[in-house]
Amino acid sequence: MSESQADNKLERTSMSIRWYFIALLAGTVLLFVVNLALGSVDIPIGEIVSILLGDGSTHEAWTKIVTNIRLPRAFTAILAGSALSIGGLQMQTLFRNPLAGPSVLGITAGASLGVAVVMLTTGTITSIFAIQQLSSFGSWIIVIAASIGSFLVLLLILAISVRIRDNVTLLIIGLMIANITIALVSIWQYFSKPEQIQDYLIWTFGSLGGVTMNQISILVIIILIGSGIAFLLSKPLNGLLLGENYARSMGFSVQKARIWVIISTSLLAGSITAFCGPIGFVGVAVPHLTRSLLGTNDHRILIPSTFLMGALLMLGCDIIAQVPGSTTTLPISAVTSLVGSPVVVWVIVQRKNLQASFS
Repeated sequence: MSESQADNKLERTSMSIRWYFIALLAGTVLLFVVNLALGSVDIPIGEIVSILLGDGSTHEAWTKIVTNIRLPRAFTAILAGSALSIGGLQMQTLFRNPLAGPSVLGITAGASLGVAVVMLTTGTITSIFAIQQLSSFGSWIIVIAASIGSFLVLLLILAISVRIRDNVTLLIIGLMIANITIALVSIWQYFSKPEQIQDYLIWTFGSLGGVTMNQISILVIIILIGSGIAFLLSKPLNGLLLGENYARSMGFSVQKARIWVIISTSLLAGSITAFCGPIGFVGVAVPHLTRSLLGTNDHRILIPSTFLMGALLMLGCDIIAQVPGSTTTLPISAVTSLVGSPVVVWVIVQRKNLQASFS
């Protein structure tokens, strides 16, 4: 291939990626508006646009529904999908494992343990009913408990990562820590009252509807910090994808890169679990889908694209979960699994050798 042909191919690839990025951005905006329009009460798109522009709606009830209920939920969907997807992308690259997700290090399980300590503690003062009576302060109790649980697991993982050089060993240890925390929760459930167990199980289904606008402002800061760290790690991640020895030959400190990847993923996955509960499969499915569509492993392109793809997929799942025209709301974690599983199967069938992207 001549130099001019190589330049033309590179230019076509760049144009293709640019159009994919524009399509993802446009799709995200479109689904965001549709998410606001559909629900138990259908609101015309024109009214949604007027409300978003600050003009209000001819129906005061519609304005309250959009601003107080649907807008926070849609923003939460964007943040949750983006954060979990970037966290999953980093974990898959760090461990060079297509099945790795943001929860493999036990951060999500740690958050679940923190919530279990609050909800399953003996006494009615910690029941979900009592917590709900505290209004927004009650929701902060759950958030703080989940944050403490994930933070303690993060400290443990960081302490172990300093002593262990092999990423595969660290992955196994992370899975074992997750299993230990899950076992502790299971034992706690066994000795808890049925109503307490029911409350905890409802939390484990995941929800995008319980986050207030005040909480979203804090969540945005955390997600931006975690995503910013991930983007700054683009070059080290590219090196790690080709192996630790290659990364070292490029002048990167594998130990420092691993620690920052763990911190970034913990901020992203831990914060979403704290505010929304466990949401599965997005962090595994979206990175594969993004790689398949863009045909690149360059994290400088993958990270912003995965951010948008995660937001797009989560907005779509949330529309399905709300069952438009009905008062029923499905668990968001169940919907993401139902949507994400066929995506991964499709990618595997299309690419035939999924492991090739990690070797």
